[in-house]
Amino acid sequence: MSESVPSLEIVFGDNASMALLRVPDGYDDELRRLVTRFRSGRQRNRSSADVALDDLLVNLAELATWPYPESVTWEPTLAVLARDTTMDARTVSERLSGGEENPVTPHSVPDRLGSGWIGPLTTFQKRDIAKLLSLRHGANFSVPGAGKTRVGLAIFQALRHEGHVQRLLIVGPKSCYESWQSENPECLAEPLRMSILDKIIDPAADALIINYERLQNALAPLVRWLTAQPSLLILDEAHRMKLGAEGTYGAACLALGPRAHRRLILTGTPAPNGAKDLENLLGFVWPGHGRRTVVQAVAGGDLSKASRVLRPLFARTTKDELGLPAVTITRRDIPLPPLHREIYDALIGLYSARAATSQNDFHALGKVLVYLLMAAISPALLSVGTTRYEPLAYQVSPLVVPEGSPLLDLMRDLPSYELSPKYRETLAIVADNAAVGRKTLVWSTFIRSITTLGQILKDFSPAIVHGGTEDREAQIDRFRHDPDCMVLLSNPATLGEGINLHHDSHDAVYVDRDFAAGRFLQSLDRIHRLGLPSGTVTRITVLTSQNTIDDVVAQRLEDKLHFMGQILDDPAIQQLADLDEEPEIGGGLDPRDLQALLGHLRAGSP
Repeated sequence: MSESVPSLEIVFGDNASMALLRVPDGYDDELRRLVTRFRSGRQRNRSSADVALDDLLVNLAELATWPYPESVTWEPTLAVLARDTTMDARTVSERLSGGEENPVTPHSVPDRLGSGWIGPLTTFQKRDIAKLLSLRHGANFSVPGAGKTRVGLAIFQALRHEGHVQRLLIVGPKSCYESWQSENPECLAEPLRMSILDKIIDPAADALIINYERLQNALAPLVRWLTAQPSLLILDEAHRMKLGAEGTYGAACLALGPRAHRRLILTGTPAPNGAKDLENLLGFVWPGHGRRTVVQAVAGGDLSKASRVLRPLFARTTKDELGLPAVTITRRDIPLPPLHREIYDALIGLYSARAATSQNDFHALGKVLVYLLMAAISPALLSVGTTRYEPLAYQVSPLVVPEGSPLLDLMRDLPSYELSPKYRETLAIVADNAAVGRKTLVWSTFIRSITTLGQILKDFSPAIVHGGTEDREAQIDRFRHDPDCMVLLSNPATLGEGINLHHDSHDAVYVDRDFAAGRFLQSLDRIHRLGLPSGTVTRITVLTSQNTIDDVVAQRLEDKLHFMGQILDDPAIQQLADLDEEPEIGGGLDPRDLQALLGHLRAGSP
């Protein structure tokens, strides 16, 4: 064989999570033997094979068995990733074993930032910056309101000041744009030329911002931009990619990650559904080693120990460290009126038989969940279904009930004027708060529930924000500044991230909740975050309908919040899992959610 022809080529595969191994004719036996050394190895044909990128990076030593090492070639970017992974694995191992202190100290952070940095930093922000600069790549899991945007900008400034990177790419939800754009001139004497990516990339931009929804279609130009100069890639609200390679956002992020010289993720809710979410997030930060580290840490089931093991890999500022006034969270368990109860029980009977034959059909059971959540609020929602502005997982058509069904008769008999007990309770809470000048933030999953509440609460001049709201900013501004507007109605999927309402409202009501623990935590922080005056009383009320899907959701959220609180060593999150009960005064399914839903259906069937 000519010396110019490699005996083995290692390049990126067809998707973000795979590597491709190629050999010329005559080397198929050697390739076959090599592939068997990787658990994920699969041969395409005699001359090529796929290996999961994580598997390859964790087991780089297996490549030493290739008999012709001098003629192995790597795709340049993948070669850099493999080299960095080896260095990162050593650094991470040292951190986890407690063998090395952070080489960067909080005291040295101002020098690292240089004279171009003008933004003030809190003590905990300096601590988090120092920890993150001590690692090549990092994760900031600080609570919302702790200033993760400023910390991320400081990391970029320090790396740029020291010559490690020259460009910054920020991937986040649209709601994060304002924060990055406002922090830029407040923190940098010479602000970055920061551009929101539209159709083409601004060639003069120092920093680009793009939302997760547009990322997949912009991968090719972004890869070229990231690799043209050393770059820092930041994922803001990184829990959006928690599905990893199995999700659209995760696959796109994993495709970009290896092209960045440095990687940083920001999220206050890193494991909303359990360990798998954390695996995918840390797998992005440290391909290969990150995922394996999380798996090993939580394998024993001792989450307190896992927290101690993983703590060197991320920075986190807790709410206790922010010194916020305490928040009071209570649950009001509301009985259903007789007809409402009959309709709910009939719906359980309708779906229990179907569920028995659809246990592995997430799509079908997801629709069942949506209908049950609706029925626990108001049966009137069942007859109209959802709108196109709901998240895809929540879009269902009006409930079709066969003629002659008891459920159909009950729905026909339901008086149109009957008020849902949850709506009645919401009205009582809003009225009591308005009487003493307190504005209320009301959350409900479904847009038709929000618009119905808009009519019920019309005397309080409600502001309404959901996925179909065209004047979102005007509605929020009215809630903030109009003295007659005493209530803001929204859903966590629309307004759960990226907006600060803690100066405008100290009361929130959850008409309903779903299984999304991360979204629940994020929405809580809209009114309970850094900047609250001492002595502020923040009150959160969760409404649940007795003996309905609400009980299942509450239990699953408790489990998820307990896990997240333990893995982050944060008692404040664990406390949210166990709500105090008080008397009334007036989706994202994961496998365990699925089992809980099936149990609820079985328990309610004849």
